[in-house]
Amino acid sequence: MPSVLPIVESAPGSDGFAAELERADLASDSIRQADDGWHAVLRIDGTQHHLWLKQAPRLGTAYAIELPLEDADFEIRAHASCRLWRAIKGRPPGPPLRQISTQQRERLALSLRALDGHMDGASYRAIAEVLFGQRRISERAWKTHELRSRIIRLVQVGLALMRDGYRALLRP
Repeated sequence: MPSVLPIVESAPGSDGFAAELERADLASDSIRQADDGWHAVLRIDGTQHHLWLKQAPRLGTAYAIELPLEDADFEIRAHASCRLWRAIKGRPPGPPLRQISTQQRERLALSLRALDGHMDGASYRAIAEVLFGQRRISERAWKTHELRSRIIRLVQVGLALMRDGYRALLRP
């Protein structure tokens, strides 16, 4: 995930942010080991920050955020780094880099529900009746009804999401 911050031990003698982590909630259930290192969810004042460490975290150790310039997700990680720094310093972290609007969230939910119906073999008309109610669908003009076109588009979006399109949601 692009908003995961790679954390490395700071050079000896540097302050890093070890002392500041006293305020953070880093419970043992929010740290897990994986094949690529250690993953942690750091909670500061209700905001979650996702960290990745190559080695197991140690108490009393100063850490720094590693931001390689050739990283394709540099801008996202730099923004997440600023949010973490602000939270550690007791400031409001600020808004996430990109939030999905309410309308986009609703469309994604409808797309996934339409995809479920399509995968179960339901007709576009049956999907429209479930999503929008039978009252909105006239008996006569289904072939030219605007809801038919909308359902077809929702199913197409759902299929695209299913075929790795969901990854685009993670990028700005």
